[in-house]
Amino acid sequence: MDSCVTPLRHGGLYLVQTTDFIYPLVDDPYMMGKIACANTLSDLYAMGVTECDNMLMLLAVSTKMTERERDVVTPLIMRGFKDSAMEAGTSINGGQTVVNPWCTIGGVASTVCQPNEFIVPDNAVVGDVLVLTKPLGTQVAVNAHQWLDIPERWNRIKLVVSDEDVRKAYQRAMDSMARLNRVAARLMHKYNAHGATDVTGFGLLGHAQTLAKHQKNEVSFVIHNLPVIAKMAAVAKACGNMFQLLQGHSAETSGGLLICLPREQAAAYCKDIEKQEGYQAWIIGIVEKGMRTARIIDKPRVIEVPAKEKDGELW
Repeated sequence: MDSCVTPLRHGGLYLVQTTDFIYPLVDDPYMMGKIACANTLSDLYAMGVTECDNMLMLLAVSTKMTERERDVVTPLIMRGFKDSAMEAGTSINGGQTVVNPWCTIGGVASTVCQPNEFIVPDNAVVGDVLVLTKPLGTQVAVNAHQWLDIPERWNRIKLVVSDEDVRKAYQRAMDSMARLNRVAARLMHKYNAHGATDVTGFGLLGHAQTLAKHQKNEVSFVIHNLPVIAKMAAVAKACGNMFQLLQGHSAETSGGLLICLPREQAAAYCKDIEKQEGYQAWIIGIVEKGMRTARIIDKPRVIEVPAKEKDGELW
């Protein structure tokens, strides 16, 4: 499971707890803090837990930074992390800071709850559909943005994207990664989700396979649609498929929830999330009879997100 669930000695209560840390992947230290916090909380949300009782912050400050860099960057990362925790209705009480060659930022998220507050992710049934709550392509967007300054890399992709496209995709990726999966988790209860996981480092297919493997019923997941940050599918192809984006192997950081929902409630779930957050969610596949595997069909439909560019708007 995405979080550790421990029955407590005190009648009928459970400790749901998770930890995660990441390396810097965006230029903005404040946004990096927000992304790291959202990423940590995501594993609670994948279990349908919407309230976090406490967070710890884990921070490693790089020895490769000058003292001045350290004095500027570290408070910004911490503020981003703290603001995201506040947005989630929780606070940071405790943690650990060390100095080492690598800058890392992450945390621990803990909740004490009753059994009806979390959703054990093993109840998918034949006929369910798969819903994804954030677009794919964050790794591609972040890398493409770095390549703006590396001519030999940029030359490989400049035929399919403008630098304006890349900057926009990078902003979209940051916005998506910093967004909490809290509303998505709350709506899992309302629409009777049968289980979920969050899409992070192992890519869409990696996480779908893990979720499928642990189902009680003999089911398999088949993915038909891939919502991708606009223009990033073209970039992924242009650089020789090194990300394996359309094969479902491209790493995502702080990605969306992949949720098994009853077919008749999935469209309402997507509509509700859009109404509450102003962000889309997509039905991307189906649950069929099978041996607890997951696959993406040969030519999946790529959904460009957003479908149309609007001046001055991200999504």
